[in-house]
Amino acid sequence: MVSGRFPILELRGLTKRFGELAAVDAVDLDILEGEFFTIVGPSGSGKTTVLRMLAGMESPSSGDILLKGERINDVPANRRPTCMVFQSLALFPHRTVGQNIEFALKIRGDAAASRRARAFELMDLLRLPRSYYKRGVTQISGGERQRVALARAFAYDPQILFFDEPLSAIDYKLRKTLEKELKDIHRETGKTFVYITHSLEEAMVMSDRIGVMRAGRLVQVGTPHEIYTEPRDKFVSEFMGEVNVIDVVADADGLLFAEAFGTRLTAPAHRRGFQKGHLVIRPESLRFLERPEQAENRFEGTLYNEYVLGSRIQYQVRVGEHVFAVERLRQHAFGGRLDDRVLIGWNAVDSILVEE
Repeated sequence: MVSGRFPILELRGLTKRFGELAAVDAVDLDILEGEFFTIVGPSGSGKTTVLRMLAGMESPSSGDILLKGERINDVPANRRPTCMVFQSLALFPHRTVGQNIEFALKIRGDAAASRRARAFELMDLLRLPRSYYKRGVTQISGGERQRVALARAFAYDPQILFFDEPLSAIDYKLRKTLEKELKDIHRETGKTFVYITHSLEEAMVMSDRIGVMRAGRLVQVGTPHEIYTEPRDKFVSEFMGEVNVIDVVADADGLLFAEAFGTRLTAPAHRRGFQKGHLVIRPESLRFLERPEQAENRFEGTLYNEYVLGSRIQYQVRVGEHVFAVERLRQHAFGGRLDDRVLIGWNAVDSILVEE
């Protein structure tokens, strides 16, 4: 368990087939009560199908979904203590902000005064002006509609909120604001959030833990730090951010041999019987050297290009037919000029060895 929390959702061999295709293939997972759990993966990886089964919108072909220990495979969506926030938001365009937020409460039969009080409480939480209560949802901005959709989801006080890529259609600046707000709201409410996205940034910023899916299978689960620094394979390492990858085989004396470069490299200490695979170096772990002895592993190449990425600058260095990415903070920009010969390197401890 993490921080003394227990599973609120348990997936046991969860499988969904569409004909011969296993969209979700025998997934086992525990989602802890009160955590922000994000499922990431490329299109077609099965993440949306998992979410739809958890929300009761799809039935598993086999396996079980347990909510606080109780099997809920056959419990319809409207009888589960959960709520879904869709990418499309699914707001009622002909109704006001207040009417959208209060919809579930009205269906439940709550009194008008109680519904209004709850709507104002949620509008305060979601930083929506109370003056918007009677305003039509088509008269507010896209970011404000996102907040209305969240308020409506919270209105019924669900135990678990599911999010189906709710920020994917929003411009970058607003998306970054809402990412932080969602994380704040999660902390303030203590609810369990299960979120799916194809965005590495969203997952890293908001999540307590991340599950990475590929071809219907859950290939790794861990904290953002664990996923980023200890990827299980090449797919996870590349999916979780830009990397430099060198194909290597085990060599004598505990070293690695990189055939493409015709050189031997010092391996990370945690080799565990490694024979053949890939050495992964994050761009921020590569550095420019003044002398060869400043790093255990090194290559000489040509400074090919540079890109300003806000607070960081990324440099491209060509080594033969290969291009390495090197990143530095902007205040520590490299003073070289394009086409200069440069020496780049890294220490073994700053690299990751994966087998596939």
